[in-house]
Amino acid sequence: MLIAIGFIILILSVFGGFVLSGGSLGPLYQPTELLMIGGGAIGVFIAANNGKVLRATLRIVPKLKPTLKYDKALYMDLMALLYTLLSKARREGMLSIEKDIDNPADSAMFSDYPRLARDPMIMSFLTDYLRLMISGNMNAHEIDELMLHEIEEFEHEAHLPSNALTRVSDALPAFGIVAAVMGVVKALSAADASPDEMGKMIAHALVGTFLGILLAYGFVSPLASRIEGQVAEAVKVLQCMRVTLLASLNGYAPQLAVEFGRKALHTAERPSAGELEEHVRNSKSSGAGNA
Repeated sequence: MLIAIGFIILILSVFGGFVLSGGSLGPLYQPTELLMIGGGAIGVFIAANNGKVLRATLRIVPKLKPTLKYDKALYMDLMALLYTLLSKARREGMLSIEKDIDNPADSAMFSDYPRLARDPMIMSFLTDYLRLMISGNMNAHEIDELMLHEIEEFEHEAHLPSNALTRVSDALPAFGIVAAVMGVVKALSAADASPDEMGKMIAHALVGTFLGILLAYGFVSPLASRIEGQVAEAVKVLQCMRVTLLASLNGYAPQLAVEFGRKALHTAERPSAGELEEHVRNSKSSGAGNA
């Protein structure tokens, strides 16, 4: 929704301001200019990237989230789930959560948090590293290095679409200039044209520069920035889980371990210590009632 609202405001401001200043929208409609600019940008996008990047970009653009997915409520659920799992492991041993980790869909602990259970990234990261902790064959430093490597690789791959769109955005103004130059060449080659016709052709040519800049900074660049923001959200979730699990591996009690995770969050989504404690307490009471 916010993406659409932003684009609507952009279009109304640019074209509405032009009309209010006395301009006519008719000359701005230049399909051949759009063909040269858009076709050139698509060609550069295909030529500059491999199949992996092309597929990743085509998959992620339709999935741009209209609102913040990883909000304060989800983080509180995540830390409550971590507290529940780590408390059971500390109380009954790591093997006590093995069935929950192997079959999250059949686990009562995971079923209490449907938003988390539906997120494959969270579930994969959490169950994989809890499984490594259960094995007992790796120390805290080794698991931390592995988590850092996985988060770094995830961030690198997730940034591929935004990097590709950023390069397209950088190229669009240049293609606008190319279209404008070609329009000027066409106008100057019409030596027998009247001054009025010559003026119209040059005006049409200059529309290419306008369209290249508008598409670059008004549409493509914001999409790339939006993707980068979503990647940052996902990385923050992974970092929260990493810090919490690492604190548990280093011997901290579950209550303190989730506090480590809370401190890793951005202030906009970070619950207060009291809010988190109350949420964990309610979750604990609910879990005890279900048991």
